[in-house]
Amino acid sequence: MNIYIQGLGDERFQRPLELIADLFFEESVVSQQPIENSNIEVVFELSIEGKAAAKAVLTDKKTGLTHTASFEKDLLGMETEKERFKQVKNVVSHVYLTVLQDFTGIVQKWGILTGVRPTKLLHKKLHAGEIQEAAHKQLKEEYLITDEKIQLMQQIVDRQLAVVPDLYDLSNEVSIYIGIPFCPTKCAYCTFPAYAINGRQGSVDSFLGGLHYEMREVGRWLKENGIKITTVYYGGGTPTSITAEEMDMLYEEMYESFPDVANVREITVEAGRPDTITPEKLEVLKKWNIDRISINPQSYIQETLKAIGRHHTVEETVTKFHLAREMGMNNINMDLIIGLPGEGVPEFQHTLDETEKLMPESLTVHTLSFKRASEMTKNKQKYKVADRDEVSKMMDMATEWTKEHDYVPYYLYRQKNILGNLENVGYSLPGQESIYNIMIMEEQQSIIGLGCGASSKFVHPKTGKITRFANPKDPKSYNDGFKHYTEEKINILNELFKGRG
Repeated sequence: MNIYIQGLGDERFQRPLELIADLFFEESVVSQQPIENSNIEVVFELSIEGKAAAKAVLTDKKTGLTHTASFEKDLLGMETEKERFKQVKNVVSHVYLTVLQDFTGIVQKWGILTGVRPTKLLHKKLHAGEIQEAAHKQLKEEYLITDEKIQLMQQIVDRQLAVVPDLYDLSNEVSIYIGIPFCPTKCAYCTFPAYAINGRQGSVDSFLGGLHYEMREVGRWLKENGIKITTVYYGGGTPTSITAEEMDMLYEEMYESFPDVANVREITVEAGRPDTITPEKLEVLKKWNIDRISINPQSYIQETLKAIGRHHTVEETVTKFHLAREMGMNNINMDLIIGLPGEGVPEFQHTLDETEKLMPESLTVHTLSFKRASEMTKNKQKYKVADRDEVSKMMDMATEWTKEHDYVPYYLYRQKNILGNLENVGYSLPGQESIYNIMIMEEQQSIIGLGCGASSKFVHPKTGKITRFANPKDPKSYNDGFKHYTEEKINILNELFKGRG
């Protein structure tokens, strides 16, 4: 779809216009310059004085039919240029989305929101003292979010505050993310740092040496500055790809290096690939009082697992789940993915039926996203996926199934290029929610990333300003420079918590 935009004349609008077009069309070109063979033209009238007022007229070049929308918002009280432009951008996005909805007949349930964390917007309004009804009205009128999604947001915000009552007061604590960049094989949809572990023992040894160093140095800084840890999360890759002995030494390092580990609210280890789980590794987890893990089927269709590069069997998922349960794992999460290649409503129903036999404590329902660097995106023609309507039906099935089985939604996030412009939702049985997932999504505290490919997100305790810092994704670069990256993080922490107390 080629879209010619007239009347704005500002390149700062280009990205928002592209993101909204991508919600409606699989492939689109949006240009503010004359464009050959344009399918539609959108002419804007924009006025910016005491208020931002926009009108958009969309013309279908094939039929000559037009669609018109207008909207305005006050700019009073917005002191900075950044604040003013954000409001102007939202007004432009509002009318642009409206005419595209009219043109296509597709309603975007998330309205003009294209970001990852919609619930953060509602948290911010309620924390600032806005009445719930007024906040909901604003989300509907300004952002064009549907009632269905607003209710989902409110349900999640309520659940999060029940699980973490002091959520808004945790900025003087931190959480820790530890990235283990190895997997048995790499899945076709994956863009995480994940390297096939076979034949890489030298690289693994070097990596673990660097990780232990990071843990010691960051742990020392936390102890010296009296900073408490809220949660620790081992992700990757697959953290259970390394040996039981290596896991044992890693958790011993955690207890020795980090402050007051016995009182950390939650420690999670992703054991996402069932083919990495052994009795010996589960014994190590028990030894260090870790009982929260993930075992991720993604699908219970064997052909699907083969197509996406997961080399375990459906039976192995079930067997390892029962093994983990027998060995004392009391809080198991499972991930399911809607819209995997070749799967539609019948296949997803089968996956839900199989999940019912296990009843994990929590369940994360992902909608497939074509991530730019993934094998699936690079070879898109190989992977046939469900259309928007069927994906939406599968999401409705997940919503109904979780409700019927007493799971409640407690976090959500969205991604670019996600099928059907939907979302990923974490559900849990009450009291079994992942505190780390809440912290990473709502950005109320700093999360320090240790290990290969680990991203740190430093949230200023007073202003909320976010500073990001990422370790390199490949093991060699990490192994060559882990001391430097550790020092850089500690410098940021010193600046962040300067004058604390």
